[in-house]
Amino acid sequence: MRFRQGIRRIVAPNPGPMTYHGTNSWLVDWHGGTVVIDPGSEDETHLAAILREAGDALSHILLTHTHSDHLSGAMTLHRRTGVPVAGYHTSAEPSFTPTLKLSDGDRIAGLTVVHTPGHAMDHLCFEAPDSLLFSGDHVMGWSTSVVPPHPWGDLSLFVANLEKVRDRGDAVILSAHGPAITQPRALIQNLLDHRHAREASIAALLKATPQPFETLLARAYLNLRPDLLLPARANLLAHLEKLESEGRAAHHDQHWRSLG
Repeated sequence: MRFRQGIRRIVAPNPGPMTYHGTNSWLVDWHGGTVVIDPGSEDETHLAAILREAGDALSHILLTHTHSDHLSGAMTLHRRTGVPVAGYHTSAEPSFTPTLKLSDGDRIAGLTVVHTPGHAMDHLCFEAPDSLLFSGDHVMGWSTSVVPPHPWGDLSLFVANLEKVRDRGDAVILSAHGPAITQPRALIQNLLDHRHAREASIAALLKATPQPFETLLARAYLNLRPDLLLPARANLLAHLEKLESEGRAAHHDQHWRSLG
């Protein structure tokens, strides 16, 4: 799908409860060729579609972060083409080291790097001209992101970086899953409101007497679908860790209590 002149989307065939219709691989033209953001899948038809669309102009493979639905096709594409893979300088995936190591504010292939840790500690967004931002999983229009607990994620940073991106004033955000976001500020504020409401509801579950994590999980997520159990556990633990870091909760041996 062509979003606008010089920007195309190819959706990877990896749909699921965490990926929606699949990972969006964005191809972006610049004066030095074409970059692909998040190859997303090792599926042969998907990689072939990327190579067919980019042709010999493919210059860079950019990663927003190293979760498998973003990273898995990158190294295969790198081996086939020799094109460098660029990602955050400190990879969250021990088996992967980017060819080109990026930091906040760097420029690469006509794009500006914006470090947005939270959903993943190595998460990047990429700012394009004309007030457009490629947001990876940091901001998505179809769902809020799962934020895992330490050391894989950080809810305090995630919230702070949502506020940071909200206040940038981008006109359009293109995420790694789902449709284009044409009213970014309003959508991000809704995501923040959701997080604050979830935090308040979890804080209200805590008591002075310690409770098992599993008890809190059952109370926080009623009628939970089995395929959402793992992300629910991750989100709950991330919220509890945030409350603990703020001096509002404490835990011992998987039992959590309120500190008032």
